[in-house]
Amino acid sequence: MNDSPRRILVVEDDVALAQAIADLLGDEGFDVEQRHDGQAGLEAALASSYDVIMLDLMLPKRNGFSVCLEIRQAGIQSPLLMLTAKNGDLDEIEGLEVGADDFLHKPFEWSILLARINALLRRFERGQSRQVVVGDVVLDTISRQVSSAGAEAKLTSREFRVLEYLMESVDRTVTKKEILDAVWGADFDGDPNVVEVYVGYLRRKLDSRGSMSRIRTVRGLGYVFSSGV
Repeated sequence: MNDSPRRILVVEDDVALAQAIADLLGDEGFDVEQRHDGQAGLEAALASSYDVIMLDLMLPKRNGFSVCLEIRQAGIQSPLLMLTAKNGDLDEIEGLEVGADDFLHKPFEWSILLARINALLRRFERGQSRQVVVGDVVLDTISRQVSSAGAEAKLTSREFRVLEYLMESVDRTVTKKEILDAVWGADFDGDPNVVEVYVGYLRRKLDSRGSMSRIRTVRGLGYVFSSGV
């Protein structure tokens, strides 16, 4: 674990409230990013890693249920605190079913917000922390940190998920289709060559200068993360 600030994504369309939350959490040592609609919040969650995601229920473009569901379907396990101005058990039930970890009703006391965030972090860190180690590459599924030859490799959320899938399949050739289904989803209808792009990103971030890449291309078949180079 490094000593960098905890990263929190706040997805809230009330700009004044989002800023007040960011100011409070910033004073507590958190690194906070804000998004003000559901689509922008989803894109941020997919593009980077956060220690906690705060997600309002009623958002422009995409509501919180939809965003939360897609975040979980993408394999992102960051603790997620859903904010709502509505009262009622049905919203909480639906939120939990799509993957929210906790609910907080607006308006709320700042002390309660901090207590909920810290409780989520403690609960998450007590979870089944697991490292995947292949040679000198170490991937931690909880902290979402990756190191190669002892040096930290800063990966986006999507890069992390591609690497995790390859390392879980060590020494086995996996096809583009397998990677697309696991990381982008079975309904992905974009260019399958996006896998090549992400493998290229990973090679640049993981490989030592002059060394053979652990991620090998198997022509006509796919890719293999090799335990030996």
